[in-house]
Amino acid sequence: MRFFTTFILSAVLIMSTIVRADDPLIFVSAFAAGEKGAIHAFGFDSKTGTLIPKQRTTDVEHPFFLVISPDGRFLYSIDAEKFGDADDEFVAAYAIQGRSGKLERLNQQSAKGTASCYLDIDSTGKTVVLSNYSTGSVAGLPVQADGSLGEATSFVQHEGSSVNPKRQKAPYAHSIVISPDNRFALAADLGIDKVLIYRLDAAVSKLSVNTAQASVSVDPGSGPRHLTFHPNGKSVYLINELKNTVTFFAYEPQSGKLTTQQTISTLPADFDGVTHTADVKITPNGKFLYGTNRGHDSIACYRIGDDGMLSLVKIEPSLGKGPQNLLITPDGQWLICANMPGNSVVVFRINSETGELTATGEPISMPMPSCIRWLK
Repeated sequence: MRFFTTFILSAVLIMSTIVRADDPLIFVSAFAAGEKGAIHAFGFDSKTGTLIPKQRTTDVEHPFFLVISPDGRFLYSIDAEKFGDADDEFVAAYAIQGRSGKLERLNQQSAKGTASCYLDIDSTGKTVVLSNYSTGSVAGLPVQADGSLGEATSFVQHEGSSVNPKRQKAPYAHSIVISPDNRFALAADLGIDKVLIYRLDAAVSKLSVNTAQASVSVDPGSGPRHLTFHPNGKSVYLINELKNTVTFFAYEPQSGKLTTQQTISTLPADFDGVTHTADVKITPNGKFLYGTNRGHDSIACYRIGDDGMLSLVKIEPSLGKGPQNLLITPDGQWLICANMPGNSVVVFRINSETGELTATGEPISMPMPSCIRWLK
């Protein structure tokens, strides 16, 4: 009888970790060289917040950032044998093999720069845009009918510097994000303390300077890193790596203009250690914003007011060293955090009323997780 009971309990435990065919897939990149460099696929149990390992694609190195096509058929990844070296890096194209988590490599194209650190794709799936940190540039690559990438048809070299002699002696393009209406691309450049505004012609993968407003500056020494659009399409939030702040801009969709409204700290008032922010995300209902602190190793949570202004709710431990990237699930119930140097991925439940976070289960161990993407 004892054996039978143990068998039943074991069977229930095994069944609880089986990935159902309709479970979402989550891809997490491992920012490492050689065999450790990989793209991991997980099934995600939306009821319990459990990540279940499925596949591991290893024909890629230093896949710092990922993006998935709007139709869910293709995945694009940074690929660099020596990240940030003198040679240009690559963007690799993969076909996603159904719900298995397997990836079939299609081709690769030059990123036209080094330390390539961000990818986005337009809503039609015709253009992948990227930013190159070390060489301070952005580019647009066309997507072919089969999902493979063509050579870059657009390239813009940033110019300038700012006040921090160690981190801002040249342009360092850290992200580029396409607007919800697919008309603009906003590039945050850490080295020159600016968000540059480009018009996007996705049909031909062309980036051009926005004549209505070419850029907007932030406080000197801020170090713009990542940005995100509010679901209402009328607000943009920028996280600043060096000053550990979030800046809120009013956004004018017709002209692409940004107007600064607020800048708020991501840290407790009494913290005086060394720390740098990384990622910023907003819940689908537009009520809460989260930003990561690497060094303080925490996630700052803010409530977004009806006027777009931020008010701090709480600063939660990230439960790992160096929280690098966040993903909020489309239902707004879960936040997933990649602690890159901490070699772990942590799932948090989001309180829908307060925005506060509660960790679920044990952290998932993997080498250097750097980017998390959800397959719709």
